Amino acid sequence: MPLNSKIPAGPLESKWKTYKSTCKLVNPANKRQLEIIVIGTGLAGASAAASLGEMGYKVKAFCFQDSPRRAHSIAAQGGINAAKNYQNDGDSTYRLFYDTVKGGDYRAREGNVYRLAEVSASIIDQCVAQGVPFAREYGGLLSNRSFGGTQVQRTFYAAGQTGQQLLIGAYQALERQVALGNVEMFSRHEMMEVVKIDGVARGIIARNLVTGELERHFGHAVLLCSGGYGNVFYLSTNAMGSNVSAAWKAHKQGAFFGNPCFTQIHPTCIPVSGDHQSKLTLMSESLRNDGRIWVPKQKGDNRKATDIPEEERDYYLERRYPAFGNLVPRDVASRAAKERCDEGYGVGASKMAVYLDFAAAIMRYGKIEANKQGQHNADAAAIRTLGEAVVKEKYGNLFEMYEKITGEDPYKVPMRIYPAVHYTMGGLWVDYELMTTVPGLYALGEANFSDHGANRLGASALMQGLADGYFVIPYTMGNNLADDIRTKAIPTDHAAFVAAEKEVSDRINELMGIKGNTSVEAFHKKLGKIMWEKCGMARNAKGLTEAIAEIQALKKEFWSDVRIPGDINEFNPELDKAGRVADFIELGELMCKDALNRNESCGGHFREEYQTPDGEAMRQDDLYSYVAAWEYKGDSQEELHKEELIFDVVHPSQRSYK
Repeated sequence: MPLNSKIPAGPLESKWKTYKSTCKLVNPANKRQLEIIVIGTGLAGASAAASLGEMGYKVKAFCFQDSPRRAHSIAAQGGINAAKNYQNDGDSTYRLFYDTVKGGDYRAREGNVYRLAEVSASIIDQCVAQGVPFAREYGGLLSNRSFGGTQVQRTFYAAGQTGQQLLIGAYQALERQVALGNVEMFSRHEMMEVVKIDGVARGIIARNLVTGELERHFGHAVLLCSGGYGNVFYLSTNAMGSNVSAAWKAHKQGAFFGNPCFTQIHPTCIPVSGDHQSKLTLMSESLRNDGRIWVPKQKGDNRKATDIPEEERDYYLERRYPAFGNLVPRDVASRAAKERCDEGYGVGASKMAVYLDFAAAIMRYGKIEANKQGQHNADAAAIRTLGEAVVKEKYGNLFEMYEKITGEDPYKVPMRIYPAVHYTMGGLWVDYELMTTVPGLYALGEANFSDHGANRLGASALMQGLADGYFVIPYTMGNNLADDIRTKAIPTDHAAFVAAEKEVSDRINELMGIKGNTSVEAFHKKLGKIMWEKCGMARNAKGLTEAIAEIQALKKEFWSDVRIPGDINEFNPELDKAGRVADFIELGELMCKDALNRNESCGGHFREEYQTPDGEAMRQDDLYSYVAAWEYKGDSQEELHKEELIFDVVHPSQRSYK
């Protein structure tokens, strides 16, 4: 089927304005008759549920955690982008749009990205009004810092806990609507299936995770705000519960999956320390503002970092990318770290790490502070003390976290970092209105294939989640529901609900009936190993072909040998996890197929066969300037549909940060 992205006609800068001025509206009395289901209560879900409740819709919000405040958005550290140009350093809506399209290696839709840049400024105003404690300059104005892939300071932040503060803001807005009775909150509930009636999404089957009971819920529309699928790699920076199941169930019901192979590897994570680990910890990209990344110039150098003199250090990002230095985009920084470690220059016990060093920044800030205090002849020790206090103010909780995990004091010795799986740019395909290929089913935030192309610039995830929830979905959903106001609530004893519930129940019984010998965790680990080694930071045709066969074999093994203790009708986290890992296995196969099909390198998708002589990603715009949208056709069967990407304003060129 031809994919219609529904991008409005007209000049780029007026598309969204024109859309808002001409879309259909639902009047307040009719909104009270319409029921909306929201899956997930992170930034996208909480902001959408709060906004729609405020507008008068009847909203049901679902999360599998015990509280919406436990959504994984809480873990975001470094900041949120917005084109407010507070620093007067040349930023603009156009420049944020341009940086995002370029940063995504020209694999994103211009219309969506421009809209994101346009509404970014409103997000900051909204969050300040909610009381989000953004950092401020000495004069009281909001402070900004830089993130990778930009040459301006446009990232608003709250120390190293921006996601937490933004989520609390959205959560308070949500809880206000819960208290007013406009939103009904279902925590400890997992969406198990989308219910379609006459081809339109009209509800869900949810499982109460405490009792094991299945429930039917009707909605005139269903919004999936269930996050990304980085945990397909087992080890990632995602929360342990983060999964793909809601999106995958929608995919099996006809929602196309867009660009599944576009995975973001974050360059500044605490390295893996052994097989006992079940997740990785991120060190915010904001640290690259002041930290300098280096490795020894000599292979296998086992000296302490502090014993290696300046002239024997290779600040390889500054050497290779002088224009951006340590602030190159994440995919570029990650590959550069991998290349140095693969060549034998890695540090630490595993030799799979590089240094992130704050010594120069501490001394620089210390000198400024000493001058402020009139101490023009302060000695090095005094300057260091003053500098550490400034760094503590900016990044303190991140330094504490690093010390707790590693036992090393990053004020005294450089941090050791290595890339790890972080964010997924792929997700359910959506049009300009955020609707999937299933009418009435929307995907917001990281759950959709998003506005980031093949690579997300840092501090864009929070921006996209809140843009979708606060500023986009209230218009686009209304435009479609205006034609639905005569549809009465459909009783949940309708045949479609009964059939969907039976399907869910049968699948759960099948899982419980296997009674094999291998734990769910063991299967997840095996899958993660295949994915990281063959569909991770670098991919090639041979490895991807092997991975597809290995994952198919793993799937057979899973459905014949998984061991799930406990019962169905009780609190059973192993059963919950088994369903999610079963979905991850199927998704992993599709990711490898997508990566094998895309014979080019772009952003986070690095095919070893397609690179420039100096090791940079080599796109093939004449062949692959499209969104790959996959349609589920049955077990291991997927059909590829292409949405051609048209660039009217930013013309694709070789991405250079040199």
